[in-house]
Amino acid sequence: MKKVLLLGIVICSCLAFTTLTFYPIDGYEQTGIKRLLRLELIKKGELKASSSPLPEGAMKSWSEINLNLTTKSSDSVGAFLQVDEAFQKEIGGLFRGLDKSYSLAVLDISDLDSIRYAKRNETAGYQPGSVGKLAVLAGLFKQLALIYPDSWEKRTELLKNKTVKAGVWGLTDEHTIPIYNVEKQTLVKRQVIASDVFSLYEWADHMLSVSNNGAASIVWREVLLMAAFCDEYPNLTEEQADFYFKNTPKKVLTDLGNDVVNLPLRDLGIRSDEWRLGSFFTRGANTYVGDKGGSIGTPIGLMKFLIQLEQGKVVDEKSSLEMKRLMYMTDRRIRYAQSPVLKDAAVYFKSGSLYKCDRSNGQVCGKYMGNVQNFMNSVIIVEHPDNCTYMVVLMTNVLRKNSASDHMYLASAIDKVIRK
Repeated sequence: MKKVLLLGIVICSCLAFTTLTFYPIDGYEQTGIKRLLRLELIKKGELKASSSPLPEGAMKSWSEINLNLTTKSSDSVGAFLQVDEAFQKEIGGLFRGLDKSYSLAVLDISDLDSIRYAKRNETAGYQPGSVGKLAVLAGLFKQLALIYPDSWEKRTELLKNKTVKAGVWGLTDEHTIPIYNVEKQTLVKRQVIASDVFSLYEWADHMLSVSNNGAASIVWREVLLMAAFCDEYPNLTEEQADFYFKNTPKKVLTDLGNDVVNLPLRDLGIRSDEWRLGSFFTRGANTYVGDKGGSIGTPIGLMKFLIQLEQGKVVDEKSSLEMKRLMYMTDRRIRYAQSPVLKDAAVYFKSGSLYKCDRSNGQVCGKYMGNVQNFMNSVIIVEHPDNCTYMVVLMTNVLRKNSASDHMYLASAIDKVIRK
C-alpha cells in the first residue's frame, strides 16, 4: 500500500482509479455527497455530461438497492460454500491452461433454493490492494453502531454532518478526487491537499468511488478516533484529535488502528490468514501509526464478507445495506466490471492492484505489469434485470502482463456459464 524506492527496485502501488463513482445517484439528500447531486442533474437533463452516458445498470435508485440473502440470514457461511460439482466443472474449465496465480470464488444466488458455489485456489493469499478498503468501511460502521447502538438515524446524521480535515493523513496519493461546487455547478478533479475538509460520508465516498488512498487513511483515522473517544467522538475537535495523536505512544495507536479494521472481520469468522490489513494507505499516516502484521486477502475471505453483507450480518442489516449502496458503481467500469455482458446489470464492485518492478537487470516492467509482483483483484456482486444474481472474487498475480483484459474475459465467460 506504500511506495518504496530501493536501489533499482521500484514498488508502485496503484490502488486508486479516477474514473469510478459509486452510490445511487439520487442519494444526495440522504448523504450530502455533493458529487451525487451533479450526477442526478445530468440524469434529469438539467446539466450537460462531460463524459459518456451511464450504463443502464447504473441507474438504480437509492430505494431499489436491497440485500439478497436476508431470508437466509440464519444460515451459516459454510452452508453457502458447498461445491456444486457440475458448476465446479464448468467454472474450472474456464481456467484450463492458466497457472495457479488465478484464484477464484464464485457463488450463484439466482435461485435461493439451488445456490451454486465453485472455487479455484480459494485459500491462496494475495496483497489485497484497494480491496482492503472494504475492511475500513466495515470498521467505520462497526464504530458507528457502538457510538449509537439504538439509533440508525444518528449514525447517518454523524456521517452526513461531521466534517474533518485531511491533514498529513491524506497526502502522498497521486490520484484525484471529484470536487463539485453546488452553487457554481462546476466540477474539479485534483489530489487531496492537507486543508481539504469533507464530511465522513464524502470521505468514505472518495475512498470507494475513486479509491483514493488519502481518503482511505482519513476514514481509517476517524474510525480509530471513534474507538478511542467513544460517545465523545461526535463533538471531538480537530485540536483535540491532534493532541491525542501527538501525545499517545505510537505503539498504542498502531495496535488500536490495527484492531478497528481487523476485529470486525474476525467477528464475521474471517481468519487473519484469510483477510487482514496491516498498514495505512498513505505515508502521511505513518507519522503517527506504524505497520503491523502485513496485509493479505484470499478469495475465500472476501467471499465470506460478501455473503454476510448480503445476509445483513456485517454489523447489522441497515449497516450492510448502506455499505452495499456505497459499493454501487455508477460510472465507467473497469477490469472485471467492464465486461460488455454486464452493461445492463447493477454491479457492486471494488478493484485493487499492486505491482512491483525490478529494473536492475534490464527486465521489461511497466504500469500494472510488474515483474516481481503484479497483483490485481476484483470483488463484485452482479444483479441482472432478469434476477440472475451472483458474487465473484477473482485474485491474480500474473507477472509482466496487465491482467485487466483477463479479468474482463473471465467476467464474460463466468456470466455465460451462470446464465446457461
